Amino acid sequence: MTPDAFKRSIRGLQVWCSSCMVAFSGSDPIGVLIGAKRPSGTLVHRIAVHPDHLRQGHGRHLLTSLGSKLSILGPPRMAAEVPEAFTAACDLFGACGYVQEAILTDYVLEDPEHEATQLAGLFVIPVTVDDLAANGLLGPDSDVCWERSVETLTARKNDIAGLAIASDERIEAYVLYAEDGEVLSLRTLIEDGGARLGLLLGRLRAGGVNAFHLPKAHPAEIPGELLEALGFRPGAGYRLYAAKARAE
Repeated sequence: MTPDAFKRSIRGLQVWCSSCMVAFSGSDPIGVLIGAKRPSGTLVHRIAVHPDHLRQGHGRHLLTSLGSKLSILGPPRMAAEVPEAFTAACDLFGACGYVQEAILTDYVLEDPEHEATQLAGLFVIPVTVDDLAANGLLGPDSDVCWERSVETLTARKNDIAGLAIASDERIEAYVLYAEDGEVLSLRTLIEDGGARLGLLLGRLRAGGVNAFHLPKAHPAEIPGELLEALGFRPGAGYRLYAAKARAE
């Protein structure tokens, strides 16, 4: 992580300085925990221990120290989104009392096949994060990963574009995306087998966006079957762990 990326995470993910810790061996830093904090809880955004100091309790000490602090100051919920491939990290969170709540999945769509057609009586319009918020269409946060939550979208809104399908009465589907093809939010409010979302993706393809990636999709956020019907393919998985802060 570069200094610039760390500064962006402070702004976009609400990395909280008092929830960040460094472990030392003498004068040598050998472990780090970076925590992001919101009213809903604290995310263990990064945790790492130097390879020469693994399996000596440093990771556990960092997690329990943060838990002890949050048991007094709050909020009590602590969470982590850990790549399944990082088995040592998964074992660490399990050993520290974290419970797996869900599997989050990266989805990738390359060269969408949907055509940029039109649906009768509907319009494709540009939409912003503020537009969706004003219409009450951004939430809830309970079934999305930290980096695509309402707080993150709001903090990053100047870097996010969007398209929506609208009728005369309301917005019926929308996609929020970044310039590099990252999908920040993909939502339909109509049961149509994904037709509206397919149209939006087709319009983006016609505009020059030929690959999309939807990171860390929660199974309750959007059905995997719908994503695969749209042409997305599952990739890496993450274990969503959660625990309640307690004094040790």
